[in-house]
Amino acid sequence: MDDRLRLYTSVVPSKVQKSFEDGGFNVFIHYGINTFAGKEWSDGTCPASLFNPTCQDTDKWAEIVKAAGANGIILTCKHHDGFCLWQTDTTKYGVASSPYKGGKGDVVKEVSESCRKYGLKFGVYLSPWDRNSPLYGTEEYNDFYIRQLTELLTRYGEIFCVWLDGACGSYMDGKPKQVYDFERIYDTVRTLQPGCAISNCGPDVRWVGNEAGQARKSEWNVVPEFSFDVQKIESNSQQADDTSFRKKGLDAMSEDLGSREVLSMYDSFIWYPAEVDVSIRPGWFWHRYENCAVRSLDNLTYIYYTSVGGNSLLLLNLPPDTSGRISPRDEKTVRALGKRIKAHFAKPVQCTYIAENEDKSQPASNLAADRDGYYRAAEINDSYEITAQFTHPAEVDKVVLRENCDFSQRVESFDIFAVTEKGEKKVYSGTTIGFKRIATFKKVTATALRLVITSCRLEPYMEIFQPYEYNGKVPSQPLLDKIAVFIRGIGQKIYYKRLEKQKEKTEI
Repeated sequence: MDDRLRLYTSVVPSKVQKSFEDGGFNVFIHYGINTFAGKEWSDGTCPASLFNPTCQDTDKWAEIVKAAGANGIILTCKHHDGFCLWQTDTTKYGVASSPYKGGKGDVVKEVSESCRKYGLKFGVYLSPWDRNSPLYGTEEYNDFYIRQLTELLTRYGEIFCVWLDGACGSYMDGKPKQVYDFERIYDTVRTLQPGCAISNCGPDVRWVGNEAGQARKSEWNVVPEFSFDVQKIESNSQQADDTSFRKKGLDAMSEDLGSREVLSMYDSFIWYPAEVDVSIRPGWFWHRYENCAVRSLDNLTYIYYTSVGGNSLLLLNLPPDTSGRISPRDEKTVRALGKRIKAHFAKPVQCTYIAENEDKSQPASNLAADRDGYYRAAEINDSYEITAQFTHPAEVDKVVLRENCDFSQRVESFDIFAVTEKGEKKVYSGTTIGFKRIATFKKVTATALRLVITSCRLEPYMEIFQPYEYNGKVPSQPLLDKIAVFIRGIGQKIYYKRLEKQKEKTEI
């Protein structure tokens, strides 16, 4: 058993993955010809003249994203329709043929410069599926795509993420299925932007399996190598413009990807963190009729805590409207989100840390959020205890935990106990920790918190064990949301059966 555990714990993140995980929360900007056509997916025939924002202000976008507390922006430089938001040499279908700035505008340049101005990272979404290109479905299309990717990676400074999309509905247009040269795409990114993460259909970050903001209860970064391959399977990606896909719950991919039981069936493993992508609206692009359906502050807060606080990454979509601005209701909500999150973590409790089983070179005293170093147990035991002794009694309701992932992800289960004047009581039971776990519980006045790691792959390497004082309620998931996820799962199965029948008829 120890040999297997040592195999699992030998899997660690790359420098690119560590940097991306540290960001935690990024914003998606879906913007393009669909914004003006009023569609989620257009077929590549909408006239470029439709793209004509009158008040586009990318500095304002960046300022709003910064206020939301996000780390960076990922812009849909080209969606499935093939419309390009930059001055590309590969096609005339883009801003160069639009009225925007007399055909001289370059939205990619504007957004990248705004990101740098506001201290944000900039990333690009470039859809492999292109419904406008006459080359699509041929080997020549792969050359075409690489030329577009090269332009984006060489003209706009540092790129922190290339976001690929496996959506492919070529049967809808009667075109041959394109065989994407993913390895060539990866090599191009690694060569031109070595520090750039490749997400979704890429080797660095995987899609969580739904677009509903639903994270797993127990998310593992160490997963079987097959999990990388399934990112490139068409059946796991969206194949039709249907809102039911955006409402899909956790059925899209296995709920358990990294437990000992699952890993025992494989011999090769990779570090592959999950990203939760979700839109602030029902759709990804802006639609006026969705102005009354913007996600609530409480809903976004819950998603933040369960994704960023659940060993996952969060990519929140914030689509500009036809004027080129972020809608007032969307702006108000994400600003409030940033303000709330900042307030929730404004009061770290001052603690001294005690652990009997500790390596003296890496003691428990390193576990405060503002300290360098980490805690390492001196001996491998069945359980491990660390006490955070408060310098004064405090009303607490949350704890941030973090493993030192340079030594892999190890913790499988843990409990947190509060020491109060009436004695000790359990306030939280959890499973995985990884690069971030936010453990929330009912507020309690305590003099100390005790962390008990009840199951671990060899000894733990903990980086943060930081309690926070109560400073505003953390929303829980409403019962109706839980019921909705269950219903969406059933509906999704029905939807895919119909979709397969439709494809079979088309192929015949």
